[in-house]
Amino acid sequence: MILFFLTSGLFLGWSLGANDASNIFGSAVGSKMITFRKAAIIASIFVILGAVIQGAGASGTLGKLGAVNAIGGSFTVALAAALTVYMMTKFALPVSTTQAIVGAIIGWNFFTGNTTDSKTLTQIVGTWISGPILGAVFAILLYIALKKVKKSTTIHLIRFESYIKTGLILVGAFGAYSLGANNIANVMGVFLPAFNLQDLNLGIIILSSNQQLFLLGGLAIAIGIITYSKRVMETVGGSIMQLSSEGALVVVLAQSLVLFIFSSTSLSSLFVKIGLPPIPMVPVSSSQVIVGCVLGIGLYKGARNINFKILGGIAMGWVATPVASGLLAFFSLFFIKNIFGIDVGSKTGLEVITTAQVSNSITSDADVSGIIKYILLGLLIFGSIGISYYLLLERKKKAGLQKSEEKFWMNMK
Repeated sequence: MILFFLTSGLFLGWSLGANDASNIFGSAVGSKMITFRKAAIIASIFVILGAVIQGAGASGTLGKLGAVNAIGGSFTVALAAALTVYMMTKFALPVSTTQAIVGAIIGWNFFTGNTTDSKTLTQIVGTWISGPILGAVFAILLYIALKKVKKSTTIHLIRFESYIKTGLILVGAFGAYSLGANNIANVMGVFLPAFNLQDLNLGIIILSSNQQLFLLGGLAIAIGIITYSKRVMETVGGSIMQLSSEGALVVVLAQSLVLFIFSSTSLSSLFVKIGLPPIPMVPVSSSQVIVGCVLGIGLYKGARNINFKILGGIAMGWVATPVASGLLAFFSLFFIKNIFGIDVGSKTGLEVITTAQVSNSITSDADVSGIIKYILLGLLIFGSIGISYYLLLERKKKAGLQKSEEKFWMNMK
């Protein structure tokens, strides 16, 4: 039964992978520097690593906004957010999973009579504004720096493009890791108060209850990237503004830096040590940041290169997402509670959820941990087969290109 309630979170993770996570390599794919298949594989691996290793940072913030204290409520909130993101994705709008889950949590607060923490909400909404602005600033500065480096060096153009392609892969992997660390809170954050799984000992590492949920969420994000993100990648990378190869590198790096800043607890602690205010650990909208980065380069080059019609549609999606998600969550909670008689949560005010409340929400935890162990084993086997098959295809493709090149030069002689 627990796994059934988790399906809405997994669906939300899939939606995030199909929409938000695609922004990591959207510019690179849109500029034709990297194939979608290669981008999807790299992003999937590193988004899982980021979720498991560093996913706890931003999850506490959503808990302050609204601590959903029943599994039925967690299921409904995540489902409302997932459905909202899915519908926006159907229209190829790179909307924010952060906005969807925030709207759904506020809908739960209204339904159960809980107060929405205005300070936390202000922090989150602030990133919806500061994220794109910071991304635009980083993009402009990095673009100017890269142009100066290109102008001052005597590297051949072909070799320079090769360096750019390698750079896109490296910063894309870094961005995927940061996205997993930051946005896994959107996927599994609402489930953390209601779950207390047994630690999973894998020999090399031990996964805590939260890390097991983050792992499942990371896998769902990876599946979303592989199966459904291509269309949004092409929208972000090609429709807003046509990007050059160096522009694509700058956009990916600028976005990665913004996500890292709001994901790193170490960086926040460093700020405190030197007397600066801490960086809020807030789930950042990768879609908004990536659009801000692309827009920054567009403004630097001149507004003529920007497709404002596409931007208008994206802005409309940003406004509609939290409102639609909140309304859908409110009415879904009413339906789930009154039709199926499932507990969706109660008014808690500022009280901390007790161990008794958590244990009442859980029927089993050993079974889930055991299933996760078998999932990891299956992933290891099928992942090894998949990577081997991919490398074989790449080798065959390279050999074919080499043979065509040799045939061309022979005909020239």
